[in-house]
Amino acid sequence: MPTNEILKSLNARKSIRAYTDRDISPECKERILEAATASPTAGNQQLYTVLDITSQELKDRLAVTCDNQPFIAKGKMVLVFCADFQKWYRAFELAGCSPRKPGPGDFLLAVEDAAIAAQNAVTAAESLGIGSCYIGDIMENYEIHRELFHLPDFVFPALMLVFGYPTETQLERPKPRRAPLDFIVHENVYPEFTPEEIRENIADLKGQDFDQWMQRFCQRKYHADFSLEMSRSVEAALARFQGVEEE
Repeated sequence: MPTNEILKSLNARKSIRAYTDRDISPECKERILEAATASPTAGNQQLYTVLDITSQELKDRLAVTCDNQPFIAKGKMVLVFCADFQKWYRAFELAGCSPRKPGPGDFLLAVEDAAIAAQNAVTAAESLGIGSCYIGDIMENYEIHRELFHLPDFVFPALMLVFGYPTETQLERPKPRRAPLDFIVHENVYPEFTPEEIRENIADLKGQDFDQWMQRFCQRKYHADFSLEMSRSVEAALARFQGVEEE
């Protein structure tokens, strides 16, 4: 099958959580940020704002508020991608448009824009030999992060990326197996999965017992405190996004 360097990079990329002492140069950072802002975007609105976290104090704080992950504080570059409808709402007001309050659709569209921009940043970093790790936990503790970043109305910290040059151990670590295409891609309509298909393909069990692995994973991830807090924070953010939060 024909391939190229971009396809090789996309398939090889994995989350990197341990970094060497090598700093990311200003030139590399600029290339990564340029790639992020060149991403596809709804109506060319760029419904996101990127916060470049250079303060070590802030990194240390985020390592705690984002589910206690110490490696965040050691990141050579930390970017927070905020879903941002505030700038366009203000522009509508300035032009005398009498804009409605943003709704759930506007919220999700801005989150999509932010996620697409972040993935461009990840791909650009990978091409430069720089590792990265997504931090969805930035969605937790909405009120704390809103204060930390001085976020105005209609702005939500949707995801965070931590970057750095990977250690040898991280480079050698195998990438987790992804599900086969025929479990993910289906023609025209959503299929009815059989129990056997779910058991065989839903996760990279590495030969472990399905029931035991799934029960551990459910408790560690889906039923975990951080997951419940994430849902609570998103609900709180969406309420404020729509201007219906009680003061």
